[in-house]
Amino acid sequence: MERLSGGSTVPERFRGGYVALGNFDGFHLGHQAVVGRAVERARAAGRPAIVATFDPHPMRYFRPDSPWFRLTSMDQRARLFAAAGVDAMYVFDFDAALAGLSAEEFVDRCLVEHLGVAGVSTGEDFTFGKGRSGDIPLMRQLGERHGFTVDTIAPVRLDGETVSSTRIREALRAGDPREAARLLTRPYTIEGVVQHGDKVGRTLGFPTANIDMANYLRPKFGIYAVRGHLPGGRVVEGAANLGVRPSFDPPKELLEPYFFDFSGDLYGQTIEVELVDFIRPEAKFDDLDALMAQMAEDVATARQMLSPSL
Repeated sequence: MERLSGGSTVPERFRGGYVALGNFDGFHLGHQAVVGRAVERARAAGRPAIVATFDPHPMRYFRPDSPWFRLTSMDQRARLFAAAGVDAMYVFDFDAALAGLSAEEFVDRCLVEHLGVAGVSTGEDFTFGKGRSGDIPLMRQLGERHGFTVDTIAPVRLDGETVSSTRIREALRAGDPREAARLLTRPYTIEGVVQHGDKVGRTLGFPTANIDMANYLRPKFGIYAVRGHLPGGRVVEGAANLGVRPSFDPPKELLEPYFFDFSGDLYGQTIEVELVDFIRPEAKFDDLDALMAQMAEDVATARQMLSPSL
């Protein structure tokens, strides 16, 4: 799968394709249905399947001071799209110029001129253009004018409730990664480069691979049972602290996984950490002995949670 920037010329081989249009943050069940429709249409017509998305997320553009809320990085989404059968990901740069386009200009310039779309698939509630002035009825009218089809996908429901990124964020903030995984169809995963820390975990017998949280959503702070995906494809299990480490000064927001029975140097390498289950909230301890005893208990709990028998 190729990744194309909104500022670049679209190669001819990707023009005339079927385009799934949206943010697709998290790529949950509902997003998968939208992208799946574009892939299905493209395969039937012998045309390319494209995902067209936006970076930064429009919410981040209009509300730059809002809390971090990303469920997936662009790199993670690219891999998920590729696994879904997408041929290319086209990333619109969401800036003042794009935000200022009217609904008609967005379709004319972005979909028709840049991509030459044969068809678009999106959610029923998708809006576009300055002030979110464009809706699906207008998209259909413009599609008839320019000769492309418009497929809308109804919200996907699970156990009677609509699957949404908002619902996933609520589950993570409540410390329920299993519910989030059910809606995502995979565990919530944070990707980052392992950085040097103060080596406190090593001195306590639990060396950790520290990762900055970057612009990911902040799940409930606490201790988690985790699964790590390391370079080369190795998968390891562990326990992780996610939060600000209240027992140490100065507070620093990090994801700190300790991987069971692992020895090796991960510094500077990119790894992924799945949050599998929540063990307990963060806590401050009066001394290192109490902290070490609790860490040992957390590791034992994580091993039980990650056991295949559970």
